[in-house]
Amino acid sequence: MGNIITLTTDFSTSDAYIGAMKGVILGINPNATIVDISHDIEPQNIPQAAYVLDKAYPYFPKGTIHVVVVDPGVGTERKAVIIKTLEAFFVAPDNGVLSYVVENRIEAVSITNPRFWRKPVSATFHGRDIFAPVAAHLSLGTSPHEFGETISSLVAFPCPRPRVEADGTIIGHVVHIDRFGNLITDIKRSDLPETNLQIEVKGHSIWGLSVSYAEGGELLALIGSDEHLEIGAENGSAAALLGTKVGERVDVIRSSRGTARCAPT
Repeated sequence: MGNIITLTTDFSTSDAYIGAMKGVILGINPNATIVDISHDIEPQNIPQAAYVLDKAYPYFPKGTIHVVVVDPGVGTERKAVIIKTLEAFFVAPDNGVLSYVVENRIEAVSITNPRFWRKPVSATFHGRDIFAPVAAHLSLGTSPHEFGETISSLVAFPCPRPRVEADGTIIGHVVHIDRFGNLITDIKRSDLPETNLQIEVKGHSIWGLSVSYAEGGELLALIGSDEHLEIGAENGSAAALLGTKVGERVDVIRSSRGTARCAPT
């Protein structure tokens, strides 16, 4: 196992929750390297946690252990699980936060062996009392099978994907809004026609793709660092400008229009 343990939560950093989890991990494995992916997930926002994890974990060394605690069902009958893939281990509640990685699993284990839990276990803080110690023991080389029984069924939501209409129009959706207000869609570069793009979002049209956010225009569209179509605003927030939320429809149409960047429809 690797000594790197990442944490993704909705705890923020204003309380003691993150510190308590790190203390438990280091008390079991003082040599662990703990990396914060994000603690600014919106409270109970499982799809956001799943997305943020998916965009970060591929860049970590093989064998990294990723702990995700966005857990509105804490203290209920929902399972706690370990998922093993070729690249990593994931420790999380079985509530959909691992939706983007479940298809890549080699095996999954339900965490049922209390020998690896901190005692007493709080009904409201499984991050500290179950997930943190399990991750620490996993990092010391404990086999996933020692934590509980193998399971074949996991909770997952359908990962958003665009669809293509008969006329070639691509219909996608905003799947994430970053802290700059950029609208990140489920439309990949490989989904797009090479030229003459017209992007429709919230009553506005954008013609063509920009290379960078600094190219100008009230709104602009470009291919972001994860190779997905993004909508941005120069020195501003596209989300605020448009009043857009996650789930908003984004259409890409083949167009013969010129090079103007943006206009209301």
